[in-house]
Amino acid sequence: MERNVKIFSGEATRYLSESIANEFGQPLGQLKFERFSDGEFQPVIQESVRGCFVFLVQSTFAPVSNLWELCMMMDGAKRASADYIVAVIPYFGFARQDRKDKPRVSIGAKLVANVLTAAGADRIMTMDLHAPQIQGFFDIPVDHLDSSAIFVPYIRSLGLDELIFASPDVGSSKRVRNFARRFAAEMVICDKHRERANEIASMRVIGEVAGRHVIIIDDIVDTGSTLCSAAEELKKKGALSVRAMCTHPVLSGAAYEKIENSVLEELVVCDTIPLRKTSSKIKVLSVSSLFATAFRYINEHNSISSLFV
Repeated sequence: MERNVKIFSGEATRYLSESIANEFGQPLGQLKFERFSDGEFQPVIQESVRGCFVFLVQSTFAPVSNLWELCMMMDGAKRASADYIVAVIPYFGFARQDRKDKPRVSIGAKLVANVLTAAGADRIMTMDLHAPQIQGFFDIPVDHLDSSAIFVPYIRSLGLDELIFASPDVGSSKRVRNFARRFAAEMVICDKHRERANEIASMRVIGEVAGRHVIIIDDIVDTGSTLCSAAEELKKKGALSVRAMCTHPVLSGAAYEKIENSVLEELVVCDTIPLRKTSSKIKVLSVSSLFATAFRYINEHNSISSLFV
């Protein structure tokens, strides 16, 4: 049985929430943010949600207030007697902090999972977690959507022969192998070594790419250093062209300039994070239809497995 659905948006992801609501077939719910002179804010839901199935959409990219907005929205909906609350987080921030890899550090992703659950989430919906095992940090259902449903049709539309897929590091190899399998293509790995975070000391390509069109697959593009270094190495190894498909365009620091000046043909990203600048090499594909369909299936108690390519 379908339930009365309400969709609300945090301020940072309103551009995407409006598109999702339009695809779903109803307007966004009325919500405003009251602000105090010291910067404190308070989300105010301006319509009844009693007994409703509520989707709260907010990516948790920087600044951290985006995460706190989402938590306060959930708390408000819970206190207003919403029947079921889904925290929709197209980009799940802090996902790179999924383990204790050095002494005396927080496991940020687990902490965020605890906070979201305590704030009132009955379910989490997200896309392309940096570490898929983060789903296990939650004791509530997690719908982990896959950007392959967005990227695979686009890659097919390019009509490229002699296609090969590349992983920008060893950690992304499983993700890239799945793409390669769908196209009956081969894959290579760009093995990188870091001296410190966001700085690459060395990069080498494992595999042959000469005479091939290469597509790099990754979940996040942050500073762009790894991506641009990998593209340059692949071109040196004889690749005909190099493109990249990265779900979440964090694009911090000088990333836009690096991408624009790189050997990449194009960087294709999703709109889980809004772009700060435009670039002739960056193309954005929307995830709104995918999320709207997932909303509909969950509300109707249908499986979402058909949304995966």
